[in-house]
Amino acid sequence: MKSVLNHSYEDLVSIDNLLLAWTEFVKGKRNKPDVQEFQFHLMDNILSLHQDLINHTYKHGSYHQFKINDPKPRIIHKASVRDRLLHHAIYRILYLFFDKKFITDSFSCRNNKGTHKSLNRFKQFAKSVSKNNTKQCYILKCDIRKFFASIDQETLIKILEKHLRLSYDNQNILNLLSEVIFSFKPNGPPGRAGLPLGNLTSQLFANVYLNELDQFVKHKLREKCYIRYADDFVIFAQDRESLEALIPIIQNFLQNNLKLTLHPDKIYIKTIYSGLDFLGWVNFKDHRVMRTKTKKRMLRRIKENPSAEMVSSYLGLLKHGNSGKITNNIIGNLAL
Repeated sequence: MKSVLNHSYEDLVSIDNLLLAWTEFVKGKRNKPDVQEFQFHLMDNILSLHQDLINHTYKHGSYHQFKINDPKPRIIHKASVRDRLLHHAIYRILYLFFDKKFITDSFSCRNNKGTHKSLNRFKQFAKSVSKNNTKQCYILKCDIRKFFASIDQETLIKILEKHLRLSYDNQNILNLLSEVIFSFKPNGPPGRAGLPLGNLTSQLFANVYLNELDQFVKHKLREKCYIRYADDFVIFAQDRESLEALIPIIQNFLQNNLKLTLHPDKIYIKTIYSGLDFLGWVNFKDHRVMRTKTKKRMLRRIKENPSAEMVSSYLGLLKHGNSGKITNNIIGNLAL
């Protein structure tokens, strides 16, 4: 039975939802000048946003662009506080509705999921396919090329329309989502503007978009041992040939249905015995070790900012793999 959105447009744009969205949005941002300015006239600003949404006169503003290195260079597009507050209000209403539609083995930007559970599922699949490490286990790993920048906005709207029951309320919601999605217009091919990395809604829309791939792999190709985290995915099998045969099929689906392409330099088929690089760890049949680049980046960041919070966070991360040597290295350096 298909899930139905139990919230109306009025629920989404209500003052109560906007206030709840504000409490979530403002966490960790109270010292930001733009947030402080908005908060100084908080109720006036929320009432103004509410009126624009009720009257269907809301227009999304422009974006401030800046670069970060995390770890590779990325361009972040930051919306105004007013618009980001709306993003949180949208997310609060739509997240649970769409999350129920996602497959179990999609792990990015979802409650009670994340990298650690994804890696544990990786280990579980490897053990299952290898028949408890008695058979060979091959793994296909793929990466979607420039995923966020390549999302087709028109295609995304059609996917959202498919999921939302057509009614007057939902049409208003779709119109609002379209306003948010089409507000992003960087230089590029018409209609292929992508999604901004700075929007909370982009995380949800990205999962909605790639849920089409997830459903295709699980239900059309009938691949049981499949994991996706953001735009990386892996498929497990006992023979290399079956995985090689999947590559053009998946590529055709991505191109024809989602206007995406696989990164040609990031398609690998490896055995679990040789190890596969996935989510910052090189995964083997009975253990995992941290990727060298990840290790160096961690040590550099701790050296630059040896705060108790950062060190504790990294030591917690290291517990999820075979990392006794680097853990001792970090503790030894701090002692010195």
